[in-house]
Amino acid sequence: MNFTHLHVHTEYSLLDGSNKIKEYVAKVKELGMDSAAITDHGVMFGVIDFYRAAREAGINPVLGCEVYVAPGSRFDKEQGAGDDRYYHLVLLAENNQGYANLMKIVSKGFVEGFYYKPRVDIEVLREYHEGIIALSACLAGEVQRYLVRGMYEEAVKSALKYRDIFGENNFFLELQDHGIPDQKMVNPQLLRMSKETGIGLVATNDVHYTYKEDVAPHDILLCIQTGKKLADEDRMRYEGGQYYVKSPEEMAALFPYAAEALENTHKIAMRCHVDIEFGVTKLPKYDVPKEYTSWEYLNKLCFEGLEERYSPVTQELKDRLNYELDTIKTMGYVDYFLIVWDFIKYARDHGIMVGPGRGSAAGSIVSYTLGITKLDPIKYNLLFERFLNPERVSMPDIDIDFCFERRQEVIDYVVRKYGKDRVVQIVTFGTMAARGVIRDVGRVMDLPYALCDTIAKMIPNELNITIDKALDMSSDLRRAYKEDEQVKQLIDMSKRLEGLPRHTSMHAAGVVISQKSVDEYVPLSRASDGSITTQFTMTTLEELGLLKMDFLGLRTLTVIQDAVRLAEKSTGKKIDIDHIDYNDKDVLLSIGTGKTEGIFQLESGGMKNFMKELKPQSLEDIIAGISLYRPGPMDFIPQYVRGKNNPDNITYDCPQLEEILEPTYGCIVYQEQVMQIVRNLAGYTLGRSDLVRRAMSKKKASVMEKERQNFVYGNEEEGVPGCINNGIDEKVANKIYDDMIDFAKYAFNKSHAAAYAVVSYQTAYLKYYYPLEFMAALMTSVIDNPSKVAEYILTCRQMGIAILPPDINVGESAFSVDGDSIRYGLSAIKSIGRPVIDAIVKERSAGGKYRSLSDFIERLTGKEVNKRTIENFIKAGALDSLGGTRKQFMMIYVSILDNVNQTKKYSMAGQMSLFDLVGEEEKKDFEIRLPDVGEYEKEQLLAFEKEVLGVYISGHPLEKYEEKWRKNISNTTLDFQFDEETGGTKVLDGQKVIIGGMITEKTIKHTKTNKTMAFLTLEDLLGTVEVVVFPRDYEGNKELMEEDAKVFIRGRVSSEDDKASKLICEKIWAFEDLPREIWIQFENMEEYLRQEESMYQILRRSEGKDTVVIYVKSPKAIKRLSQNWCVDAGEPLFSEISERFGEKNVKLVEKCIENMKKMN
Repeated sequence: MNFTHLHVHTEYSLLDGSNKIKEYVAKVKELGMDSAAITDHGVMFGVIDFYRAAREAGINPVLGCEVYVAPGSRFDKEQGAGDDRYYHLVLLAENNQGYANLMKIVSKGFVEGFYYKPRVDIEVLREYHEGIIALSACLAGEVQRYLVRGMYEEAVKSALKYRDIFGENNFFLELQDHGIPDQKMVNPQLLRMSKETGIGLVATNDVHYTYKEDVAPHDILLCIQTGKKLADEDRMRYEGGQYYVKSPEEMAALFPYAAEALENTHKIAMRCHVDIEFGVTKLPKYDVPKEYTSWEYLNKLCFEGLEERYSPVTQELKDRLNYELDTIKTMGYVDYFLIVWDFIKYARDHGIMVGPGRGSAAGSIVSYTLGITKLDPIKYNLLFERFLNPERVSMPDIDIDFCFERRQEVIDYVVRKYGKDRVVQIVTFGTMAARGVIRDVGRVMDLPYALCDTIAKMIPNELNITIDKALDMSSDLRRAYKEDEQVKQLIDMSKRLEGLPRHTSMHAAGVVISQKSVDEYVPLSRASDGSITTQFTMTTLEELGLLKMDFLGLRTLTVIQDAVRLAEKSTGKKIDIDHIDYNDKDVLLSIGTGKTEGIFQLESGGMKNFMKELKPQSLEDIIAGISLYRPGPMDFIPQYVRGKNNPDNITYDCPQLEEILEPTYGCIVYQEQVMQIVRNLAGYTLGRSDLVRRAMSKKKASVMEKERQNFVYGNEEEGVPGCINNGIDEKVANKIYDDMIDFAKYAFNKSHAAAYAVVSYQTAYLKYYYPLEFMAALMTSVIDNPSKVAEYILTCRQMGIAILPPDINVGESAFSVDGDSIRYGLSAIKSIGRPVIDAIVKERSAGGKYRSLSDFIERLTGKEVNKRTIENFIKAGALDSLGGTRKQFMMIYVSILDNVNQTKKYSMAGQMSLFDLVGEEEKKDFEIRLPDVGEYEKEQLLAFEKEVLGVYISGHPLEKYEEKWRKNISNTTLDFQFDEETGGTKVLDGQKVIIGGMITEKTIKHTKTNKTMAFLTLEDLLGTVEVVVFPRDYEGNKELMEEDAKVFIRGRVSSEDDKASKLICEKIWAFEDLPREIWIQFENMEEYLRQEESMYQILRRSEGKDTVVIYVKSPKAIKRLSQNWCVDAGEPLFSEISERFGEKNVKLVEKCIENMKKMN
C-alpha cells in the first residue's frame, strides 16, 4: 500500500509545530515513502526549505497550506465568534499554476483578511482555485464542524460548495483519528457523505512533531506559545501523543475500513508537481528617457561622472570603467545600477544625507561615477571583483546608509515609483537560541529561576552556539548534565526545541523591488506594525532571483547633517563635508588622544585605547584600525603598530609583496590584499582570486589545498602560471600561502572599512573644528535616550562646554548652540509634543520674545498650553527667562491660566470685561503679582529637572562627590548597559565590581520562605543600574538602603541575554562611612609640644569615625592617634583646626574602599 502524509505542520507553524524540516524529510525517507506535503497554519514560510530538502532526498514535495476560511467575507471583522471565527481548509498545489494561486490566496489572507488569523473567503478561493486540490481538514474544518453539531445536511452543503469551487476530483473529505471522541463520531458520517455525494476520501495524520518521543518537548512548546506551565490544568494540549510522522503500516492499522482513502493520498501526491525556478533574476526595468536604451543611458551617466570626478581622465580610467560596464552588462545588471542611482539621486536632491558607501560596492568605479558611493576606488586600491565577479554569478549587493530620520522618505519614493504591490519589506525569523530556550523550557517546567539562570550562563556567549557545542566546551555544563536528573531533563527538552523559529519580525533595512506584483513570486505576510512583508527571508529571495536592497538608517549621518547645518548657521560659511581635507594633521592628532566620544566606530573603550596606541597619521590608518579592531584580527594589532612605528624593520617575503602590503606595514589586513597577492604573485585572474578569498574565509579545506598547488606550482590547463614560474621560491610561496590562510579567516572587506572610516573622519573633523555644533547634533540624535544624553553632557563638561536648560525664548526643538554653550532641546521635555514646540517657535518669530508668564499663556491657545505643559516647562527651567523663579511660577501659574481662559471666554461671547476698558499701563496693575517666595533648594530643582527631562542639567546631586566617586568605583552604570553593536555589556557575568551613586528606587519583596530581599535602582553621573539584594545580604545592609542615600556597592555582575546587566549586592557603604584622615602638620617637635594641649582641646569637642594623624616635619615623625580620639572631620572641625594651625598645615585625606580592611 502506498501512503503520503498530506496534512503536516512543520516548525514554521510557529510555536505550534516542532517538526523540523530536515528531520521530517529524513523520517519520510526512512519510512520508505516517496512523497510528502507541507501544510503549515496560514503560512508558506517553510515551502522553499522543504522543497529543496525533499528534492535533495529524492522525495516528491507537495506544497500546500492549511488556510483559515472566514464564514462570511474576509473583510468582515465581526462575523462569527470563538470556534466560528474561521474554519480550516487544506490546499495543495497541483502544478505551477496552483502554486502561483496558492501564493495569491495566502497573501490575501494577510493583506486583506487578517483578524486574529490570516483569513481568506469563498470569493478568494473561487478566483484562485485553478491548479489546487483541497482537503476538508481536521475537526476545525467547516464540514466537520457541522457534523460535530449533528447538522449533517449543512455539512453536505458545505462539501458540495467546496467541490463546486475546486472542481470534480479536486476536493476530498479528510479522515483523521488521534483517539478523539469527536473524530470517532465524525468519520462514519464522512464515509456516508462520500458514498452519497461521490466526493473522494483521504486519510491523514495531523502531524505536529516528527518522532513519537517528541510528545513531551512539543507539549512544552505549546506552553511557551500560550504562556502556561506544564502543571497548569486549564491549558491547550494535543492529547494522546498521536501527532507524529506515522509509517504507512501504522496508518493502515488505524484505518482498516478506508484503504481507498489511504491510497488516495498517494494518488494526489503523484498529481502534484511544482517546479520552482532558482537563480533567474527578475529585475524591474528602469524607465530611461525615450532617446536612450538602459545600456546607453548608464554609459552616458558614468562617463559624465568620470569627467566630473577625475582630472585628467586617463586611458587607464576609461579602460577600468569600460571593463566594469561590460561585466555589468554581461551579468544583466544594467537596470539594477540605474534603479540605485535614481533613488540615491532623489535622496540627494531632497537634502537627505546619504552615506559614502558600504560593503563591497565601494570597490566599483561605476558606483563612484554614478554617485552611488563617494569613495575613490582607485585612490584606495579597492577591487571591483570583490563586488561583482564574472566568475561567480551572484546578485550585486549595494547597501545604502541614509539619514536615520528620513530613510523612510526614500523607501516611500521607491514605492511611489514602482508601485506598492512591487515594493515590499522582508521577513526575518527570531529563533529559539541555546540560552533563551533553556530559560523558556525551565519556566514552563517551573524550575527555580536561579537554576535555569546558572545553566543558561554555562553556555558560552558566542555566535552560532548550540547546546551540543556548549556541552563539548563547558565541563561545568557536562557535569551538571550527568549528575543532576532535573538538569538532564531540562537540557534534553531544550535540545529538541532549540533552533525552532519563535516569531517573525521585519528586516531592519531590506526591501524587495520586483518587475511584477511581489505576490507573483513570493507569498506575503504582515509585520506586527501592520506593514506588509514577504514570507521568505532575504537569502531565499536572492536565490529566487528577486532584487533585494538594504535601505539602512544610520544615526551618524543625521548627526553630521545637523552639525553641518548648525556650523553653517554659526559661521555664515558653507561647509562641503564631502570635500574636507582628509589629511588634516590636527584632526588626526585629536583622534590619537583617544578622546573619541561620539566619533563613529571609535567611541568604545577598547577603540579609544587602540587609537591612543595607533596615533593615526592618515585615513589609511583609520581604515586599518576599523578592520583590525575585531575578535581575531586583534592579535595582529601589536605587529601593525610595530610596523607603523618602525617602518625600517618591516621585511617582505618577496619584492612583489611590498607594493600590496606597504599601506598596512607588512600585515595582511584586507580581503582585497589576499586577492591581489594571488593575482600578482601567481597570475590568477581577479575573478578567480575572489573565489580563493571566499574559500579561505569560509575555511573550505579541500578547495584551499587544491588552490595551494595552483598558487605555488601553477596550473597550465586553467591558465594559472603559479609563483615558481614567476621567480618565487617554492618554500617562500608555501609560507606566503600559509600566512594568507591565517589572515584570510579574519581579513576584512576594505571597501566597507574605507567607507566607514570616511564617516568616522567626518565626525572627528566636525568635533574638532565645530565642537559646540557637533555635540548639540550628537545629543539631539539620542534625545529619547536620557542615559546616553547624560553621558554626552559629562563629555561636554570635560570639553568645557556648559549645558543650559531649555528656554522658550531662545531654544528650539533640538539641542542648539547658544553663544559658547549648548541649549537643551525643548522636545526633550516630557509630555510636550512637536506641535506645541512648533507653535511656540512660530509665535516667537512673529510676535517677538515672550515677556512674562501671562504673556506666554495669552499668546498661545488652550490647545497648545495647558496646566501639565506649563508645569513641565517650569520644572525644566524653560521659563527662567520670564523674570521669576521656578518656585514663584509654580505658585501662580494655575491662577494666571484660569484668568486668561476666563478673559478668552468673555471675548468669545462678545462681552466686555473691566479689563477691556483700561489702558496698557493700568493693565499691569491688574496682573497677578509674583509672590515673594524665593527659589527651591538646589536638590529640589535638580529633582524637577530629572523628573521632566530624564537627566540633570544645572548640576547633579553627586557632582560635589565626583572625586570621591571616581576614586572608589571600578565601573560605572554605563558598563552595565546592553550594547547593540557588541551584543553584550562591558562588564562580564560573575565579575566582581564596585559601583557608586544614589539610590533612587527601592522595592521590597518577600521570598516563598518569607525572607526579605530588595531591588534597588542605583544612579550615578552617567545612568542607572538595577541592584538585587538577596536575603542573606539584606539584613546586614538594610540600614543603608534608603532612597536618596549615597552609597558604594560591591557585588558580582549578573548578565542577561540582550538586556542590561544587574548587580548582585554583597556589601554596601555610605559615602560618609568611608574613612577619612585629618593630617595636622608641625614644623618641629618643639612646635608640636607647645601646641599639643590646645590641639587636644579642639579634638575633644568632636566625635566621629575619622582618624587624626600628627605629622612632624623635622625630624620626620608620624603618629596616628588611637580610636578614642576619632573625630568627625566635617566642615566645622576642619575650619576650626585650619584657623588654629594654618590652612597649609591641615589636610583631609579620604581612603579608598580597596584600602579598607572591611573588604576582606
